[in-house]
Amino acid sequence: MRTIVFCLEEPSAKEMLTGLLPRLLPDDTLSRFIVFEGKSDLEKRLPIYLRNWKTPNVRFVVIRDQDSADCHIVKTRLFELCRKAGRPETLVRVACHELETFYLGDLSAVQAGLRLSGLAKKQNSRKFRDPDHLANPAQELRRITHEKYQKMSGSRSIGPYLALEGNRSRSFQVLISGLKRLLENA
Repeated sequence: MRTIVFCLEEPSAKEMLTGLLPRLLPDDTLSRFIVFEGKSDLEKRLPIYLRNWKTPNVRFVVIRDQDSADCHIVKTRLFELCRKAGRPETLVRVACHELETFYLGDLSAVQAGLRLSGLAKKQNSRKFRDPDHLANPAQELRRITHEKYQKMSGSRSIGPYLALEGNRSRSFQVLISGLKRLLENA
């Protein structure tokens, strides 16, 4: 039995992954979640968890929002923390700008998860063709769902509908391809 431990900045990421992972992980793979209290807590305590984890056949995945920071600097800093903790093989992924970018990249999933109509047809509009460039995806998601999207319940509702292929968010595509590669090599 393999285990993948997801180290997450926030609880809404766990809610999204709980709906998404059953369609991605093989039956012989167990997922566990460590949810931190924001990005500074993640960066402070992540090395401790990585260094002290003793279970065999485990792989780690770190997911953090970019927010307003430089994506490459964030990713490099997280990789360095993992390396220093003795886990250089850790998969590090950064959601450009926020987790909600993943949802804006698949408006069909948002429409299905939140039981809305007419939202999917907006996917080809200029704004949603490349949602990684939106400055405030959470605010945009609340706006287009007329405040129906709430961080925890929305992530729980949308996660099961996120398509593994075709999401317009490049950072989501990179997450999925990284997970697939990790599963092939685990």
